[in-house]
Amino acid sequence: MRVCLASTSPARLMLLRQAGIEPATRAPEVDEEAVIAALEAEEGRVLPPDEHVLLLARRKAADVVATLARLEPDFDGIVIGGDSMFAFDGEVLGKPLRPDVATARWERMRGGTGILHSGHSVIRVRPGTVAQEAYAVADAAVTFADDITADEIAAYVGTGEPLQVAGAFTVDSLGGPFITRVDGDPSTVVGMSLSTLRRLVRELGVAWPDLWTTRLTS
Repeated sequence: MRVCLASTSPARLMLLRQAGIEPATRAPEVDEEAVIAALEAEEGRVLPPDEHVLLLARRKAADVVATLARLEPDFDGIVIGGDSMFAFDGEVLGKPLRPDVATARWERMRGGTGILHSGHSVIRVRPGTVAQEAYAVADAAVTFADDITADEIAAYVGTGEPLQVAGAFTVDSLGGPFITRVDGDPSTVVGMSLSTLRRLVRELGVAWPDLWTTRLTS
């Protein structure tokens, strides 16, 4: 069973590899801001984070499916799309990009809890048949230590790691020791919920072990 990840995210690729899956990767050509703006204008409202990430996950997967139909018409497998957002005190926090913004966020998040929303779209593709899709959103609550010092924040921001990640933190790298609790599937915070992906794959009639490309041997 072939797997194509509609993303070039190193974190999502790592997650699948750790789960025994070696996917092909294709970058979706989706103007995320334009997609969201168009729907919000059409419906006259601001999309909440769960709808936001699901819409983008579905658009990304659909875009890659269309690309495969042109370039690899014999593709037989699944395409996985994902998108994530972090919300703290009701405010969506994207990539801080600047050290001063990352520092202010950590000072604010210290001792608090935010929600990571992750959208998933899985599309079953077979030559000569209509593609089938299953999709879902997974949420995970992330609680930060309340004793993080100013020196620790400065040192972490100084590494550059939090500048390019949503919410200004990671759970699977240097930011992990500053997180005291994750309520929900921990992989959701990394980039995708593996348990959610398994459920969606099964909904499409595919057994999760059929996706494994690497197997442990005794």
